[in-house]
Amino acid sequence: MKRINHFQNAASKSVLLLTLGFLCLLSSPTNAAEKSFPLTLRSRYESQAGSRKFHIVYKKEHWNAKQTAVIVCDMWDLHHCLNASRRVGELAPRINQFLKLARQQGATIIHSPSSCMKFYENHPARKNAQNIPKAANMPAKIGSWCHIIPAEEKGVYPIDQSDGGLDDDLKEFESWQKVLKSIGRNPGAPWKRENELLEIKDADFISDIGQEVWSILEHRGIKNVLLVGVHTNMCVLGRPFGLRQMVKNGKNVALVRDLTDTMYNPKMKPFVSHFTGTDLIVEHIEKWICPTVTSNQFLGGVPFRFRNDRRKRLVIISAEREYKTERSLPKFALKNLGDDFRVDILYADENDRYSIPGIEILNKADVLLLSVRRRVLPKDQMKIIHRFVESGKPVVGIRTTCHAFSLRGRRPPKGYIAWEKFDAEIIGGHYTDHHGNGPEVTVRAAADGRQHPILSEIDPKKLHGHGSLYRVSPLAKSAIPLLIGKREGKPEEPIAWVNLTRYGGRVFYTSLGHIDDFKQPAFNRLLKNALLWSVHRLEKKSATVDTSTAATQKTGGTP
Repeated sequence: MKRINHFQNAASKSVLLLTLGFLCLLSSPTNAAEKSFPLTLRSRYESQAGSRKFHIVYKKEHWNAKQTAVIVCDMWDLHHCLNASRRVGELAPRINQFLKLARQQGATIIHSPSSCMKFYENHPARKNAQNIPKAANMPAKIGSWCHIIPAEEKGVYPIDQSDGGLDDDLKEFESWQKVLKSIGRNPGAPWKRENELLEIKDADFISDIGQEVWSILEHRGIKNVLLVGVHTNMCVLGRPFGLRQMVKNGKNVALVRDLTDTMYNPKMKPFVSHFTGTDLIVEHIEKWICPTVTSNQFLGGVPFRFRNDRRKRLVIISAEREYKTERSLPKFALKNLGDDFRVDILYADENDRYSIPGIEILNKADVLLLSVRRRVLPKDQMKIIHRFVESGKPVVGIRTTCHAFSLRGRRPPKGYIAWEKFDAEIIGGHYTDHHGNGPEVTVRAAADGRQHPILSEIDPKKLHGHGSLYRVSPLAKSAIPLLIGKREGKPEEPIAWVNLTRYGGRVFYTSLGHIDDFKQPAFNRLLKNALLWSVHRLEKKSATVDTSTAATQKTGGTP
């Protein structure tokens, strides 16, 4: 009960802080006079049919405010899942500010708390919905739940929600059920009204009936629909007023992706954090259903984020044809990174090998994982890479990344930029060639790197390189080797090291990364450790070489 009361107190404070934070913005004369919504719509398209490589694409549009409706889906006052109730309480103040601004600019607001119409039977907003003339073009089955639309059949649903998505601690859940009973609510379906933190104005509409909602849209000339509320993988998608029905029946639809939440239990496949589960559903929506936007496009600042979502943002770029990392890296990320990172994966354009669609997302990233081979980029795209590195953010590279942006000194096509010194300046290596295909590369720990946290719980003897051994010696003075590779009859070479760039950014690189390397648990652990270390979430537990005199002399500090 103490934890439940703590949640209620925290929610009250959240309301106050968010209200104060947005007050000046909402009273701005410029915003009050705005009659259209300038939006950046995000969607994903498959590079080639069946490739399963999806590019992120952004499209700027202006939506006429009076032709736009915001539908608030199932933001109930209480939920049988305590964690769901907590997240709704945290989300509600931000949604309320979003509704205020949309309403001020002339948008139609439709509140749709399903199964709660009895509570609002005398409310003017409920009467408004009931009094709307029935639309002449009523779609078939608009009053029914929609489980799938044809486009979705091309994809694979990303999470297992067959358990109902309950993610409560069992003891807390049992206590919460007792609380619900004590206040006279049905523990299985305790909702009676919309969350009280959401204001319903007399000029708004209240309806959970598909025919009524459709009639409101048609009567008011609504072409554009924004969906906010919960839960994305269930109600937001499937309700008669949800995304699928709106898309299927011809409305211009977008999900406000930071003003939603899922019912997903991390103990179910794919065994990722609750928030990663939400991201996977958002990606599914962007691929197969409709684009998404964020609330800060209306309110300014940054997108809303739940306080318990502490994941770092990782961008993976796969742009090589030798080692099939377009297959291995997505599998690796889903299996190993879903608790610690928010992951976006970018691929080279199928029609232009020297372009990375969606690379703008790197501007918001905390860490970059590269698997790139001999690509130059358009000037604006290479500028994004430079800006990221020069901001001191970390880079993790595998296999061909040591020659990621090099054309061996050849002049790039007009309008494209190379970075021939990326290996020397950032990676800290000296790639000249490789020893060719042959026996597996055996691995041992480097003397200077034995105690480095990246090697924690890794037995180098269980690592083998399935690709050719790269010739990378000598390393930069700022680099510390962690692993040494050996192929029979050839000199040893560093195959994994850390570096500190002159911009202060941490770097990890390994010449491992052949598709068969990912079959080794030790390699997957190595790469995960490197990513955690790069964002300071895997630090030394005891004295290591990083703080030794020798390491300090080599690097000027701990990389």
